Amino acid sequence: MKPWLVMQDLFQVSFLSIVVVLFEGLNSIIDVGGGTGTVAKAIANAFPKLSCISFDLPHVVNGLVGSKNLSYIGGDMFKAIPKADAILVKWILHDWNDDECIKILKRCKEAIPSKENGGKLIIIDMVVKNSEGGDDESLKTQLFFDMLMMVMLTGRERNEKDWAKLFLDAGFSDYKITQILGLRSLIEVYP
Repeated sequence: MKPWLVMQDLFQVSFLSIVVVLFEGLNSIIDVGGGTGTVAKAIANAFPKLSCISFDLPHVVNGLVGSKNLSYIGGDMFKAIPKADAILVKWILHDWNDDECIKILKRCKEAIPSKENGGKLIIIDMVVKNSEGGDDESLKTQLFFDMLMMVMLTGRERNEKDWAKLFLDAGFSDYKITQILGLRSLIEVYP
C-alpha cells in the first residue's frame, strides 16, 4: 500500500471518531470538492442514515456509482452548491485567495439552513498558530505549507484572525475551531 493511502486511512479513522457528535441531527451533508468521494464514502458507511453527496467538477464525478446513502453531483462551487443540512469543505479553501474563498463561502451559506435549523459549514484545514507559546516545528511546517500554497496556487494558509475575517465577509455569524489531527483543524461555521 502506498504511504499516502495509509495516512488517508488514518485520517479518516481519526476524523470519524472525533466528529460523531458533529453529525448529530443532520439528515444530509455535501462534501464540496469531494473528488471521487473518499471522505463521503467513509461518512456514508459510518452513518447509514445520513445522505452524503460528493460534489465536484462534472468530469471528476461523471460515471461514479454511489450507494444507498451516497451520490455524486457535478457542478461548480463558485456558481451554486446543492442544498443540505451541512457542507463539508476539506483542504479546499487554502487553494484559493481571499476573494475566491469568500465566493465559495457565500455559496456554502446559501446551501445550508439557518443556525437555528441546524445548518453548518464544516471546514477541515490548517489554522496557523501564533509564534508565541507554540511548537516551533509545527509553526515552521505551517509556514512551509503557506509558502507552498502561494507558490503553487493562488491560496495560502490562514491564522484564526484571517479565517474569522473570511467568515464575517461571507455573512456567517459564528465559528468554532478544534484542532483534530496534527496540523489540521476542524472549523464549524454557522450562518
